Amino acid sequence: MAMNGVVEIFVKGGPVMWPILVLSLVGLAILAWKALEFKAGRVNSKGLVFVSTIITAEPMIGILGTVTGIIQTFNTLNASGSSPNPLAATAGIGEALITTAAGLISSLILLFPYNMLDARLDGGVEKGE
Repeated sequence: MAMNGVVEIFVKGGPVMWPILVLSLVGLAILAWKALEFKAGRVNSKGLVFVSTIITAEPMIGILGTVTGIIQTFNTLNASGSSPNPLAATAGIGEALITTAAGLISSLILLFPYNMLDARLDGGVEKGE
């Protein structure tokens, strides 16, 4: 998918996409930092609880986008008067689906490396050291 396509999808997702993006970047940065620390032999859990919180929060933020998109859909349908146009609802439904998918995908991208790092902590070193 071209970069223009990604930007277009991001914009169609509405304002809720911004916190999903920011949290994803923060989570990836923390995981990269922790991976470098593990590689250097410095093993501790500092920062991983924040990644765990991001993994939990991102799908919920995506669902918030779903709710705001559906609200937008109903507002569009109500504003169109006595004979609503079903096609007018597509933007809100599209926003709802995009934010849900973005929250889930972002969370899953962080989940697997987080679990690998967390398992290394459980396997060799007590958490909090």
